[in-house]
Amino acid sequence: MATEPNTLPFVAECRVLPWNAAFAWLAAGWRDFMRVPRIALSYGLIIFVVSWGVSLFAWWLGKFALLASFLSGFIFIAPLLAIGLHSVSKDLENGRPPGFRRSFAHMLKDLGQIAVYALILMVILFVWSRSGMMLYAFFPVEEGNRTVLLEFLAVGSVIGTFFAALVFATAAFALPMIVDKDADMVTAIVSSVNAVLRNKPALALWALTIAVLTAVGFVTGYLGFIVLMPWLAFSAWHAYRATLLPKAWPDLGLPEDQ
Repeated sequence: MATEPNTLPFVAECRVLPWNAAFAWLAAGWRDFMRVPRIALSYGLIIFVVSWGVSLFAWWLGKFALLASFLSGFIFIAPLLAIGLHSVSKDLENGRPPGFRRSFAHMLKDLGQIAVYALILMVILFVWSRSGMMLYAFFPVEEGNRTVLLEFLAVGSVIGTFFAALVFATAAFALPMIVDKDADMVTAIVSSVNAVLRNKPALALWALTIAVLTAVGFVTGYLGFIVLMPWLAFSAWHAYRATLLPKAWPDLGLPEDQ
């Protein structure tokens, strides 16, 4: 019997994690990758093609188009692909044979939630970009003035770190929770932020790991994304399972699972 919406808590409970929890998540994610290499690499190839497509299109149109393409492309497509990969890990965990049809069905089922997430992320990034423009007004950089330049870089780094941390905190566990439970995206985001705040050392290491592996993907001309992005998505599922305790929400499945 489904839980009545008005009886649901505001935020999902979470475990307290050891500082090195990320290593276990990566190991579990790699095991999932090796169990379904065909599916994982196929998703990786899609990510590779989309990454190059968006980059080339943005380069062709110019700097303004770079921002527009990034926002319209990755902010919606990336969560969509992540949902598909999380659903594969969920099926592996539940003993169901994963497949493209099932992962695609999960994407379609969660389209509305992904749209909400993309909208929230776009608002954050818009405020981030506007704060950068305001920074130029408060710290006009003049040629040869090293003091103002250092102040600009210091304040800009603090602002950038804050917004990057905010984006990471909202994304850490929200999408896996949407795949797993019948919860709304706002609840999933609040639960994710709460879990990150309660596990700062472990999640700081996880964020650093994601940043390093993503940098490797960029350095390799996106080729590394073919393996790294599915691996990270599988690992993120296990991070969610090890961290959040969303027992109050009913399980979310496809109609064929009933």
